[in-house]
This record gives sequence, structure tokens and C-alpha cells, in this order.
Amino acid sequence: MSIRDFTREDIEAVFKASDLMLELYDREKYSRLLEGKILALLFFEPSTRTRISFEVAMKRLGGAVIGFAEPYMSSVQKGETLIDTVRVLDGYADVLVIRHPNEGAARLAAEYAQHPVINAGSGRQEHPTQALLDLYTIYKEKGAIDGLCVGVMGDLRYARTVNSLLLALANFKVDVHLVSPVPFLDPRPALLEEIRNKVAVQLHRRLQEVLPQLDVLYITRVQKERFPDPSEYERVRGTYFVNRDTLKEAKDDLLILHPLPRVDELSIDVDTLPGAAYFRQAHYGVIVRMALLALVLGALQ
Repeated sequence: MSIRDFTREDIEAVFKASDLMLELYDREKYSRLLEGKILALLFFEPSTRTRISFEVAMKRLGGAVIGFAEPYMSSVQKGETLIDTVRVLDGYADVLVIRHPNEGAARLAAEYAQHPVINAGSGRQEHPTQALLDLYTIYKEKGAIDGLCVGVMGDLRYARTVNSLLLALANFKVDVHLVSPVPFLDPRPALLEEIRNKVAVQLHRRLQEVLPQLDVLYITRVQKERFPDPSEYERVRGTYFVNRDTLKEAKDDLLILHPLPRVDELSIDVDTLPGAAYFRQAHYGVIVRMALLALVLGALQ
């Protein structure tokens, strides 16, 4: 349900399982690990990477996938409640993955389902599987997480990927630098206070203030769909932009991440930099979700 449910030991257990999945990704042996199991996708919001990576992960392990990718493809369009939808799909499947625009929807689903439920994004709150794949990407690309200086830039208020990532990073010995170009995009005070009790955190307005120190730069888009008032979005869109010139003072081995999709905050001329790992990051999403499905369904110990 939440990255808060994970200790550092739990996260490292997911890494270990993910390493196994990565090693055996294309081997026949693991194509039958979840044979006979069914995954139900309940996606009440648009999604590309999260939905498809869960589907690919289940199929790579020999399982089957059912469900819907948009509410209009289900009886929700007819007025069916979330609880009823969950109870029906729970009767068809062995594990449910839900994405919903409302806070608490995934936890509500878990209260009524008899099978495991995985939160694939809940309102503006959290996106725990994204945080796990983000950490795994850092771990694989850098060899370790402890000791790193991590910058997180962009929409720090509405990006649920940021919320989960910061909570996950708080389990490690890192320095965190938050780059919020305008005060309106600052992280929520409660989240800031929570992570400051565990790791060193500094807030900046300009990336250049901290760029030379960073080992990792995580960039997010402005979350248009999360803004309660469209006019507020229009005020902050385009307030930050990263291209090769922006990064000229960065370390040679700076790792650049982005949960995608990108809109107008990250130039394609960054793509050819050695440290631009956001497409590798998306691939790690399949690996980590393979590990999570295998773990929650008891196929791995």
C-alpha cells in the first residue's frame, strides 16, 4: 500500500529478488514461475509504463492478465462502486493491481479483497512500486545507495512519485537536495518534516546551486492532472527546463532519472549522455514488478 510499509531490510529483499529476475529474465526456467496465476489490473487512471510493465511482468512469469485500463471499459461507467468492482475482480484473480485518482482507494480495495492488492498509484499520495524501481535503478547504476547526494527537481507537491521516493530514500544514508523552482511546487510540510527526521534535506530554488555536488538527479514533470485549479497549473508550467547546457557543471557520472512521461521539462538532447538512465529505469520497472508479484504470490521466499 505504501513505501512506509517497507523497512530497509524489506527494500533490500526486493533488490535481491529483482537481481534474480534480472539474471533469469529471458530464461525458460522462470517463464513458468507463476503459471496458473491471474493478475487483475484495475486502472481508473491513464497509464503506460506502470500498467504495461505489470502486464509484461506477469506474462514473463507465465501468468495471465485480466482487467481494464480505463474506467469507461468497466461497469464503473454504469455506476458500479469501487468496492463492488474490487470484490468481483477479486473473485477472478490471485492478485490485484489498482491505480486510482482518489487518495486511499488502494487501501480501501485491500480491506475488501481476499487476495493481495498492490498500489499502482493512489491520488497525490504515493506510488510505492515506482519508488522501489527508482531505488533499484540507483542501486544498479551506482552500485550502492548509501553515501550518495541525491537531487529531486520539479513538482514536489503533487508528484506522488516524489512522495514515495523521498520516503524510500529516508531508509538510506544519503543527502537529499530538493529543487523547487517556485514556492507553489514545494513539498508538503508534513512530508518534509517526516523525512528530515531521518536524512539531511535542503531546499533550493535553482538547480545550479547544488548541481556540482549531485550524484543523482531525479526530474519530474509538473503534474497537470493533480492540480485542483487549472489556472494554477498554467502559472507554474514551463518554470524549469533541463538540457545539456543546464548540466555542464555536473559530475561526469551524474545519474539522470525521470519517472516519465516527460513533457517540456527535459530536453531530448540529454538522452545521449551516459548518465541518462530514464529508459533503463523504465525497463527496471518490469524487473522489480516481476519480483514483487513473485514475492506476494509466494513463488519466492
